[in-house]
Amino acid sequence: MDLSKGDTRLIINVCAANDLLRNQCAYVLATFHETAHTMKPVREYGGETYLKKKKYYPFVGMGYVQLTWRANYEKASRKLGVDFVTNPKLLLKAEYAAKILVVGMLEGWFTGRKLADYITLYKSDFIGARRMINGTDRARDIAAIAEQYDKLLKAEGYGTVVPLKPAPQAPVAAPTGFWAWLFSLFTKG
Repeated sequence: MDLSKGDTRLIINVCAANDLLRNQCAYVLATFHETAHTMKPVREYGGETYLKKKKYYPFVGMGYVQLTWRANYEKASRKLGVDFVTNPKLLLKAEYAAKILVVGMLEGWFTGRKLADYITLYKSDFIGARRMINGTDRARDIAAIAEQYDKLLKAEGYGTVVPLKPAPQAPVAAPTGFWAWLFSLFTKG
């Protein structure tokens, strides 16, 4: 695993911007096998003849998560305000593909299951989390990759809670009138 490969840094930044926990970010990154291990948005493999046989053609897998089916293209279009139905090649732009990957997993766009169903502050069900994307296909392999990413992100400090500094104290107004006189009685040397 390499946190500088392809668009990994972009994806990490999108995870952080959406307040994903470290283990959630690790799982998002672990889906990189959907990109043929490039960490770049890709189009589903196969020539046009092969792809035209797919039930979901022309809405074939695109991006980091291989978004497929017209309904998913439409959902991504609504959520991001970009027309992916008319111009599906926009799904290959990293800026859109990263948001689809992260927000889609966060909100459960792909199968109705979302990150918080499997991965929280208290649990990391990396095997079950595969159901967010593609059933149980390669679930154990992806879980092992997520564990590696989690260690790398932890070593880097992703998700580390920094203690808050105490709030500055507002200055106390000097006493006036009677209270100033009384105060002066006790502070005279």
